[in-house]
Amino acid sequence: MKILRSITVPIREGLTIEERWHGPDQGLIASWERGRERSLEDPAMAAQAGAGQLVILPWKGGVEKVLKKKEKFGTFRYLAMWQGLRGDNLDIDLTVEVPITCSVTGLTVIFTNDSAKYAPE
Repeated sequence: MKILRSITVPIREGLTIEERWHGPDQGLIASWERGRERSLEDPAMAAQAGAGQLVILPWKGGVEKVLKKKEKFGTFRYLAMWQGLRGDNLDIDLTVEVPITCSVTGLTVIFTNDSAKYAPE
């Protein structure tokens, strides 16, 4: 299942928690919308994300420092929020893992829908 949303679409208002987080999109639209809001609140962070940095966000996937390992796993909710923070369209295929290498640390984060891969970290 592919979750797509254009950056030109207004942020939704008046939804219940159930509608925002537990619908067919698994909360990805809500995460992406929060990233869009955050880009206005913290333009410096938005610029870092725009430059390819995997900044620290509430979901697993951000990179704080250089690690000994070369890759780790992150959530699609992180990827959605990061896309919103960057001002990108929401574009996530729930069936495909997405590797992104942090421009600052060089660590590759593989974004996945498989919670078993990122839960133990």
